[in-house]
Amino acid sequence: MTSPIATPSAAPRLSVIIAVKDEADNVLPLIDEIDRALTAEPFELIFVDDGSTDATLANLRKAAATRPYLRILVHEKSCGKTAGVDTGAHAARGDILLLLDGDGQNNPAYLPEMVRAMDEGGPRVGLVQGERQGRKDTRFKRYQSRLANRIRAGLLKDGSRDTGCGLKAVRRDLHLHLPVFDGQHRFMAALVRREGYETRTVKVVDRERWSGVSKYGFWNRFGVGILDLFGVWWLVQRRRVPHVVERG
Repeated sequence: MTSPIATPSAAPRLSVIIAVKDEADNVLPLIDEIDRALTAEPFELIFVDDGSTDATLANLRKAAATRPYLRILVHEKSCGKTAGVDTGAHAARGDILLLLDGDGQNNPAYLPEMVRAMDEGGPRVGLVQGERQGRKDTRFKRYQSRLANRIRAGLLKDGSRDTGCGLKAVRRDLHLHLPVFDGQHRFMAALVRREGYETRTVKVVDRERWSGVSKYGFWNRFGVGILDLFGVWWLVQRRRVPHVVERG
């Protein structure tokens, strides 16, 4: 296996951020996949343990013992995925944040393609997100997503067909400028466009969760999401991005 490039003394361009809660059986194989996927340039890997009560933290510490590029941040109690990613983003040193879930459904093999899409798009591209093909979720969860995506696209007009995919590449300075609220990751395309940036999409093949159960139920994913949708719509309507044409 090709060893990942790691330069802990220098700031890498790429920061992989994963927020996890009770994913003890998934974190070690996921780290191995990330090591195999990112071999072209230096990166750092940041795990945010969001109040796990199983062996997740112990397994992360085991992996970090032989990986100087792996950093661990710990929430005293669970604050949710968005808070976990935000914690990682503030600690990150890279210019580009690579985001994915910790349950094994997101394949890190697509991360290099997402970085290429951002580089080819230039500085106006603020976000590259995955669009899932052949989803492995239950029929009920697929119905939820289709309905939510239809409502979101009609109201926000964010140009995205799948905001729920955990695979994303986003510029760190832009991410730190976005409003933070629980569930923000589901509206990132609209929020990025609100700041005047473009988005790109990479088609990815969805996988089944390796082990454990999802931390998101129906009302967390859909009911609360509908309320958030109108909040994001208000934010989008109220934002005016200035374009400076002359500087003194």
